[in-house]
Amino acid sequence: MGSLVGHVLPGLAFFLLGFWHLFNHIKLHSLHPNPYTSPTWFPTPKSRHLELFLIMVASSISISMELFISPARHQPLDPDGTIPSTHLHNFEHSSISMTFFIYAAFAIILDKISPKAKHSLTQFIAAVAFAQQLLLFHFHSADHMGVEGQYHLLLQTVIVVSLTTTLTGIGLPKSFMVVRCSSDEALQRAKSLVNIIFSWTLIAVIIFSMALYLVLAKLYGEKMDYLTLKKEEDLELEVEEESDGFESQKEGKLYAVMDIER
Repeated sequence: MGSLVGHVLPGLAFFLLGFWHLFNHIKLHSLHPNPYTSPTWFPTPKSRHLELFLIMVASSISISMELFISPARHQPLDPDGTIPSTHLHNFEHSSISMTFFIYAAFAIILDKISPKAKHSLTQFIAAVAFAQQLLLFHFHSADHMGVEGQYHLLLQTVIVVSLTTTLTGIGLPKSFMVVRCSSDEALQRAKSLVNIIFSWTLIAVIIFSMALYLVLAKLYGEKMDYLTLKKEEDLELEVEEESDGFESQKEGKLYAVMDIER
C-alpha cells in the first residue's frame, strides 16, 4: 500500500496538526464565545509562527524524500531529462507538499504585513491547498485498486470536509494495513471491513472531540467566570472608594464653610 515515509508519517503530521487546531479552537471559543473568529493557524507563546514554520519544515522534508532521497539515483528524472512513469506519483505528492509550503509562507507574510483581507486570503490559500490535494488524489497516476483504493476514496472524503470547512471560514469566520485478497468475495469483505473501521474511527473522533470540548469548556469557562467576577468586584471596590472620597470631600467643604461662618 505504501511506505512508512510516504503514508504513515504524513498522516501522523496531519493528525497532530488537526489535534492542535481542535484543542485551540475549543479553548478560544470557551474563553471568548461572543467575539470568537475561526483562525487558520494559531500562534504560540514562544514563537508566534511556530505552527507555520513546522508546516514549512515538514513540507520541505516531504519534497526531499519524494524527489531526491527515495529515488535510486537520488533525483526524479530520466537521463534525457523526462519524468519516468514510475516517478509520476512522487511529483504528485511533492506538489501537494509544495502547495502547503506556499500556504505557510504566505500566511507568515500576510501576518507581518497585516492587510485588511489577511484572514480571507489566508483561508483562501489553505482552501487551494486542500483543493489541489483532492484533485491529485482523485486523478492519481497510480490506479489504486481493492482495499488501497477504498482507503484513497475515504481519504478524499476527509479532504472534502477539510476543504469545505476552510471555505466556510472565509464567509463565516465566526462559525492506514496491507491486505491481499484471493477472491472477489474476500475483496468485498475487505472493503466492508475498511468501511467499518472508518466508521468506528469517525465515532471515536466524535466522542474524543466532544469529551475534549466539555473538559476544556469547563476548565477555561470557569477561568473566564472567575476573571469576570474579579473584574466586577474590582469595579465595585473602585466605585466604593470613589464614593468614600466624594463623601470626604463634602465633609471637608462643610467644615470649611462652618469655619468661615464662625
